[in-house]
Amino acid sequence: MSEDQHAQPSASRAEPLCDVNTPTPTHAERARTLVARIPTGTLCTLAIEPEGYPYGSFVTVAFDNGNPVFLISRLAEHTKNLERDPRASLLVAESGADDPLANGRVTMLGPCTRLEGDGGRARAAFLTVHPNAAYYADFRDFAFWYLRVQAIRYIGGYGRMSWISQDDWQAAEADPLAPYAAGAIAHMNADHPDAMVLYCKAFSKAADVTSATMTGVDLQDGGRAIPQDRRSRAERPQNDRSLAHRRFEQGLSLGRGLRRRARGDQRRMGRHPGSGGFAGR
Repeated sequence: MSEDQHAQPSASRAEPLCDVNTPTPTHAERARTLVARIPTGTLCTLAIEPEGYPYGSFVTVAFDNGNPVFLISRLAEHTKNLERDPRASLLVAESGADDPLANGRVTMLGPCTRLEGDGGRARAAFLTVHPNAAYYADFRDFAFWYLRVQAIRYIGGYGRMSWISQDDWQAAEADPLAPYAAGAIAHMNADHPDAMVLYCKAFSKAADVTSATMTGVDLQDGGRAIPQDRRSRAERPQNDRSLAHRRFEQGLSLGRGLRRRARGDQRRMGRHPGSGGFAGR
């Protein structure tokens, strides 16, 4: 996988506040997580008329083992295009940021062909994500189509981009905590501001922290990134929200331990333990 980054002026490079050697999700894992939670995309085919031009269509999509599945009608232009030339790409993009280019997006390229019969496993995957499609899934002009991903381009916002190999794409899994991340972040910021400060003290080089806001969840488990879904099989059957809660509690315990140690050092140095730069239980 080749990773590309925008060049930055050397003067703008501040020292990272976290350990740069700490494992984080790979681009393949980030990309699989992104596409797993967005049920629509732009399917691009090669047009019959006007001939040879890229033709973009808004489509609903689901994924089967990392490969996009579509339920499309033979009356649609993109279906006619695919019947003539199966080469296609699918763009799946995030939305919501004030700056659209700061959003993540993934482009998957490969041949897209019609599945024979009722679609089998791909049908089940699609109808799980789009249950209302069951109403027209058996119409004679509709069929399931499958894009076999051969190349993947990931852009995670400014300065984070790469081509992802087929092997890495197939081996990666979506982050199982992603569906709960927004709720967890909102809860921690609203109800546990003291814990946010402790996390900064425990897991970064930040000094004199008085307040902190969580903007993302990147949990670590014994030096490994939880979003990589490399948890033990004993843990995986449990509710992912409960696992996240346990990791937050472990981080908080570590932060409190570091705070007690710091207060002990202050006492030994003759400083008042309450003069530190953070608050909490």
